[in-house]
Amino acid sequence: MKITIDSREQKPYSFETETVTGALATGDYSIAGLQDNIAIERKTIDDLIGCLSKGRDRFERELFRGKSLDYFALIVEADLKDIVNHAYRSEMLPRAVIQSLLAFSVRYKMPIWFCGNREYGQRITESLLVKYGREIEKTWKAVS
Repeated sequence: MKITIDSREQKPYSFETETVTGALATGDYSIAGLQDNIAIERKTIDDLIGCLSKGRDRFERELFRGKSLDYFALIVEADLKDIVNHAYRSEMLPRAVIQSLLAFSVRYKMPIWFCGNREYGQRITESLLVKYGREIEKTWKAVS
């Protein structure tokens, strides 16, 4: 299994699992050969808030594409308390941020993982991709 890192990712994660770089139609990270099945979208808190305000239409198009995948998740490199405490550079109110995320989670069937920081975001991203790959491998073995 190889993790695919989107070629447009500006500060890509480093993984223990082997990686390749390529253009992903959806998300920032996927599994080579399974890009139509799984994707992970990564956001810093300021990037997330920007996507919920000025870049909302573009962000929703990304989430809509993600809805067609077997698994699509949002990794946030912050804690929920960072949003509650307005620890970001925007006038968007914390309540509006949280309500938008709740609506998107339901609308696009998307889990949102608040990982605290970049290090844990990286760990959770790799774990999700590896676990998904193992589940697919089990299914293929059971079928063959």
